[in-house]
Amino acid sequence: MTGYDTAFLDVDVPLPSPRDGRALRRLDHLHFTVLLDPRRRLAAATGVGIDGAALQPLPRTGGWRLDPLAHPAEQAGPELYHRNGLDRGHLVRRRDPMWGTTAQARSAGEATFVYSNAAPQVGRFNQSKDLWNGLEDHVLTYAQAYRRRVAVFTGPVLAADDPVYRGIGIPRRFWKVAAWAVARWSVPSDGGPIREEVGLAAAAFVLDQSPLLTGVALARAQAQALETDDAPPLGPFRTFQVPVAEVEAIAGLDLGALPAADVRAPGGVTPSGAAAWTELTGPGDVRLE
Repeated sequence: MTGYDTAFLDVDVPLPSPRDGRALRRLDHLHFTVLLDPRRRLAAATGVGIDGAALQPLPRTGGWRLDPLAHPAEQAGPELYHRNGLDRGHLVRRRDPMWGTTAQARSAGEATFVYSNAAPQVGRFNQSKDLWNGLEDHVLTYAQAYRRRVAVFTGPVLAADDPVYRGIGIPRRFWKVAAWAVARWSVPSDGGPIREEVGLAAAAFVLDQSPLLTGVALARAQAQALETDDAPPLGPFRTFQVPVAEVEAIAGLDLGALPAADVRAPGGVTPSGAAAWTELTGPGDVRLE
């Protein structure tokens, strides 16, 4: 199927939608969709369905190119990443839509190398970056006990005060929400037959690459970067598990039924009554129950 399928989980899960009425371009690729913000020239959100039972472990093919579904002037292209420390960070990972026939999987993986699906991220490797890139694997492994399918929504937090570099506001935070179906047995109160019902579960995460510098030190580093045409100062990746409702708030998006399906904080309220962010140091810190 071309584009994200809202019925992929056997439960209706629509794409995120903007709360502020901003116009987004919907770009449908094989098994995933990019919602492009043409004003910021970056994606506001992406949605992909991952079929864990039909994934194809094919080698990487294809290369980065402008998205043919959008005007070149609406995308942050190769000039943003030229001769600096920025990585082209996949929003929809290459492996995630690679399922179906071999031809479909290869085509879907190659389709992720469009600049509409890229976002500038810290280039240097660190453990938290590896953790962020592997979150889908961790969630998918867990979800295989249920329907073997996961829907993943990812995007940058497009803040008004993001530092501007080569005409592009560089996001300092990214978000990810994974959703999967759960089967539960329902016992009717009227004594009717026990039946299986399909529900929804979700978990949310935030990646923060904000600079650790503040005040005068940050201003000095920003000025030096500007003088040398280097990327603005960014910090090491820090990854957090957060209530899904927090993603709605910081990204300015409507996530439909996902906040109420949050496995950790349904509706955005933790048992303590606070919308807590928990920093993750490894996969064992992730809570999916």
